[in-house]
Amino acid sequence: MMVPSYGDKTKPYWEDLAKAFEAKNSNIKVKLEVQSWDDIQKVVDTRIQGNKAPDILELDAAGPAYGKEGLLFKAEEIVSEATIKDIVPAFLDGGKIDGTNYGVPTVASTRALFYNKDLFTKAGIAAPPKTWDELLDSAKKISALGDGVSGYGMPLGSEEAQAEASIWAFGAGASWEKDGKMTINTPQAVEGLNFAKKMIDEKATQADPGATNRTPLLNVFIQGKIGMIEGLPPVVGQVKEKNPSLKWGIAASPSKDGKPFTLGVADYFVAFKKDGKKQDAVKKFLDFFYESTNYVKFNDNEGFIPATKSGGAAAAAKPELKAFVEALPGAQFYPSQNPAWAATKGGFQSLVGQIQTKSAEDVLKEIQAKADAG
Repeated sequence: MMVPSYGDKTKPYWEDLAKAFEAKNSNIKVKLEVQSWDDIQKVVDTRIQGNKAPDILELDAAGPAYGKEGLLFKAEEIVSEATIKDIVPAFLDGGKIDGTNYGVPTVASTRALFYNKDLFTKAGIAAPPKTWDELLDSAKKISALGDGVSGYGMPLGSEEAQAEASIWAFGAGASWEKDGKMTINTPQAVEGLNFAKKMIDEKATQADPGATNRTPLLNVFIQGKIGMIEGLPPVVGQVKEKNPSLKWGIAASPSKDGKPFTLGVADYFVAFKKDGKKQDAVKKFLDFFYESTNYVKFNDNEGFIPATKSGGAAAAAKPELKAFVEALPGAQFYPSQNPAWAATKGGFQSLVGQIQTKSAEDVLKEIQAKADAG
């Protein structure tokens, strides 16, 4: 099985789970491979081309898209009916391609704005921004403090450029799909990405956002050198572990006019069919993972919101997850059920960082072309 690394606790969790599973299933051996988010998509694609796809893969919305090529088991073929029924329907639907469900959600969440309270105080900022204009003003004040400090962390590098781009586009009222077609180059998306470009041009961000990946940039925030950055729930645990003295807060993601919105995310397990001989072993392992104790521990370790009904109720009671849980009802998700999303995501990852030197419209035209080519 191949999984992405969410942080320092990811590999130890899977190693322990594999040992516990093997102790109960002596005839099944689990071979674990952990990849960085920056590399995992490229590694998977290379393995598929060489007919060496993993039996089990955890990935973002691009995972279920492999079902379009006939490579995957259906979701109901790799977990029990009881597991399927416990998953929140909205998250389960995200794993559908052309109406068929190939992905079983592992985690769910939303984005929120993390901010450094000490830098806010030094820059004379009273409250976290709600609108883009407030965000720009606050970020410029923080950047003006000097000493290697940046106002807003903008990761447009290949690791997860589609997320940062979506935050800006959705904040202007855009969506990436309409009537089954990818809608990348729209007036709303252009407006959102143009404001992101304005943030860069007015030096409200770190240097060279187009070459900056999410994971290292979040570490810079944790070190106290960035005023604001969009993040997921696991950042809470990372701050507590790596820099417990940091004074920080969480606020809703700023938008064009201050109206609430957020980017929802979900990652999925998919299973490659190959010759079909490992289906029973795959199902046993995934059902073992979704057992309440094992599944809740996974989400607690990583700081995510469980995608199951039973696990979500427990998460809502945790103060540090409150902002994320509250944002879930209005969250916009990637159109992962659209077969063209994988190509679209690749376009964002390789091209959207070019807004540093090109107009947002020109960049979005190029990404739209990749989406249309599928």
